[in-house]
Amino acid sequence: MLAFKIIFWAGTVAQVIIRTPFALSARPRKKTEQHGSHVETILLVLLTVAAGILPLVYSVTNWLAFANYSLPAWLGWAGVIVLVGSLLIFWRAHVDLKANRSPSLELYEGHTLITNGIYRIIRHPMYASQLVWAIAQIMLIQNWIAGPASLILFIPFYILRKNAEEKMMLEKFSGPYREYMKATGGILPKP
Repeated sequence: MLAFKIIFWAGTVAQVIIRTPFALSARPRKKTEQHGSHVETILLVLLTVAAGILPLVYSVTNWLAFANYSLPAWLGWAGVIVLVGSLLIFWRAHVDLKANRSPSLELYEGHTLITNGIYRIIRHPMYASQLVWAIAQIMLIQNWIAGPASLILFIPFYILRKNAEEKMMLEKFSGPYREYMKATGGILPKP
């Protein structure tokens, strides 16, 4: 359905609008540590293909039409609600992180441990928003290739990135981060 494609792309534009001011404010700060791997870089490139390029090909060509599926309209509209939820989590995570936001595993001069706002409930709201986005993508991009691609690639990326990020945060913040881990869930709130 064309409306779902348009809404998906409007959500993509909204993500860029949310992220841009925070990305610009992070530029002048000095990095003190950077942790990354070649595997992470490869997964990020593949995620870009899965979350951007494949949906774009699906949206503007008929090249992937052989793999289309059709969901009931109500499920597509539920996908809109899921997408909006993803954007709200994404926005809140950026607002709460402020200058501590980083697109990769890096620490800056004056980096602080954020445990307020959405971080009071979950340690990884940015990843939570991307997981919710990947679910919305399945509901809005109704194609067996372009729909689930993001979710399929997000799972190994999240596992790799979460483990590396938590190791980095434990090295930087030690005991306070360990206590924070006990009090919060990863991408879902603790019961």
